[in-house]
Amino acid sequence: MAEAIVELRNVNIYQGESLILQDVNITVNRGEFVYLVGKTGTGKSSLLKTMYGDLTLKEGEGVVVGYNLSELDWKKVPYLRRNLGVVFQEFQLLTDRNINENLKFVLRATGWKDNKLMDEKIADVLDKVGLKTKGFKMPFELSGGEQQRVDIARALLNSPKLILADEPTGNLDPETSDEIMQLLFNISRDYGTSIIMATHDYPVINKFPARTIKTERGKVWDNATISIG
Repeated sequence: MAEAIVELRNVNIYQGESLILQDVNITVNRGEFVYLVGKTGTGKSSLLKTMYGDLTLKEGEGVVVGYNLSELDWKKVPYLRRNLGVVFQEFQLLTDRNINENLKFVLRATGWKDNKLMDEKIADVLDKVGLKTKGFKMPFELSGGEQQRVDIARALLNSPKLILADEPTGNLDPETSDEIMQLLFNISRDYGTSIIMATHDYPVINKFPARTIKTERGKVWDNATISIG
């Protein structure tokens, strides 16, 4: 039987007092790759923020990587996020330290203390994203595609069951986008990691087809038909 990593039932999502998405019903299983599409302002980011505990779930039932979203408080949110990886469009790397130290900063922030174990974990995730020899480089010494790979390596540090990727190809050229997409699909396949990727990059969806969820008119449409272009 498939293991549900994300399960939202009859969920209403609010930004403040404003209802953004109504009656959301989604299940994402272990190892599944799902695109999240929709025009700007239709609730994609609000849906992702609800999943990683940045927005409070007020109505409906939601479980993400085993955590009940309606029971989350500020003490539990860090534990939820240790089981998640988030990949950003803007990379968000610390520019004053090298790649190894960027990754070690995240490990320390999530409770790691043993330097030897941290070094082993960092070597492991950099190897997975094809940057085994780049740990001593500064962020500015890496290309955009390499920085995005570091962002993905950072998301893998705590062996998450789920990665939420927000426009990870948004700032990349088509060839580099293809490389990042192949990496994400390989991670999903090889490690059983569920990935939900918000994107406007329809050529990527066309080239790497997968289940697609769409936000539109205050609703979430599963297995949506996407018009390319």
